[in-house]
Parts: sequence; structure tokens; C-alpha cells
Amino acid sequence: MEYLQEANINFSSEFTLESLTDAFETGKVMFAKALVYNKGKGLMFNLGGYEAFMPNSEVYLSFDEQNIKEAAIATRVNKFVCFVVTNIKKQNGEYIFEISRKKAQQQAYENYISKLRTGDIINCTVTHIDNFGVFCDIGYGISALLPIDFISVSRIQSPADRFEVGQKIYACIKSIDDTGRIVLSHKELLGTWLENASFFEAGTTTTGIVRSVESYGIFIELSPNLAGLAETCEGIKVGDVVNVYIKNILPDKMKVKLVIMSTLKEEKFSPQIKYFHTDGRISHWKYSTENCMKIIETFF
Repeated sequence: MEYLQEANINFSSEFTLESLTDAFETGKVMFAKALVYNKGKGLMFNLGGYEAFMPNSEVYLSFDEQNIKEAAIATRVNKFVCFVVTNIKKQNGEYIFEISRKKAQQQAYENYISKLRTGDIINCTVTHIDNFGVFCDIGYGISALLPIDFISVSRIQSPADRFEVGQKIYACIKSIDDTGRIVLSHKELLGTWLENASFFEAGTTTTGIVRSVESYGIFIELSPNLAGLAETCEGIKVGDVVNVYIKNILPDKMKVKLVIMSTLKEEKFSPQIKYFHTDGRISHWKYSTENCMKIIETFF
């Protein structure tokens, strides 16, 4: 089972007095764009000509019982949100509906998210990028954090080097704390060293992106879970797109030796994300090759 991610919703539910009344009686989840934020009060909606109001307290499901900042509530304006109808009033002959996103999220949490275990692979959508990681919608707008260290084996300076807002990705459940907050991991789905190295061959030329410039060499990403090392080269900086000659591939040492052939100054390049797993559950993942002294692995 999985739930729609709000970031992927681009349609409103069909709103009539009958459908809204039915939703009130059955708890059915509906979707609509928030039109206005009434400061200190809540979000306003137009549901097929009917006025609807979502109080501040009903906008977010909070796992730690902290008050949600008004700035965060205001960001929902002009975006699709999920909700259930919690009350129907009649005022001056007009129907007014009270709605709750929080209660819709509680449904998603109770029926889906609370049943997830560490290692479970899920799909999600990137909703916010920060220096320390990305936040992902895992269902009905409920967020989970994907920290930068769990994005890929190849190191990046910013999550924006790998993702963009609105991007659909796969991730696995890294941890769930006592309050229900979820941390995700991504690198385990991108293949082992051998699986990534199998796409490359010594004696050939390929394109990569410079991820780190050190005194002893330059690390160049060939795929999100594979980087090679080239000798220092004047004028090369992090983020440069380069053509490289693959000098040698050494599985026992998990090393790819490269020679920089040229830079592609005007080119934009991002190694394509290839998923080796997109469903099921992972209990143990070992990136390292069999005889390598350096062990990179994850236990769930």
C-alpha cells in the first residue's frame, strides 16, 4: 500500500454538496488548492463554489507536538493539499465546510506509514532541499528526511548536486524514532561498487563530474555510487565536467584510476541515477568488493 504524495497531485476532487456531505460522513480524503492564508487563523478554500476553512491547528500532523510556524502554513497557498471534511455549517443560507489536512495525514500514518519497517523501499517526492539533506513527501504531505550522507557513496557538496524539488525518487527506511519521525537512505538502492564498475571498461573514455580536489588527486564521479581518482591537474575545480580516460579498474582495492583528457566548460552534466532496487526490503547491503580491506555496508 502507498499513498499519493501531495507534490504529485495536479487535480482537484469533484466538489458538489453531495460529494462533500459523503466525505464528511465517510472520512474520504479529497484534494484541492489552498487559495488564501488568513494570518493567525488558517487556510481558505473554494470547493466547487462552497467556502471551506482549514484552521492552523489542522494543517500539519506534528509528531513532536510542537506548534507549526505560520510561515510553514502559508507555504501551502496555491498548492494542492489533502483533507477530510470535519464539519458542515450553514450560515446566512450558505454552506461552510471545515476541513482538516492533519486528519487525512493521520489516516496515511495509521494505515501505511506506521507499518513501515527499517529497510523497506518506498517511492517519494523531493519537496525541500537544504544543506544537510532533502525532505521528501512519503504520503499525503508527510515529510521524511534524507540526510546528505545517505544520498550516495560518491560525496557531494550539496543535495542540490543530486536532486531537484519535485523529483520522484526511491528511498529506503533508515530509522524511525519514538515519535514516528522517519529518516531515509538512498545510496543502498544505487548498486554496489562492482555493479557500478561493470558499466565501465579500462582503455575507454567517459564523462564525469569533479566532486573533490585534494593535494594527492582529483575525485571524479562516474556514477552516483562510483568515483575514480585522477592525478592533480591545474585549473580543475569542483563541479567541472570532464572527459576522462579510464586507465585501470582495480576491484580488490575499489579503485578506478583516471586521466583527465579535457574539460567541458559549457556543459551541464549530472550522472544519471540508476536504481538497482525499487521495491521490497533490504536487511543488509554491502557496497565493498569481496577482498577489499575497506568495508562499506549497511544493516537495517
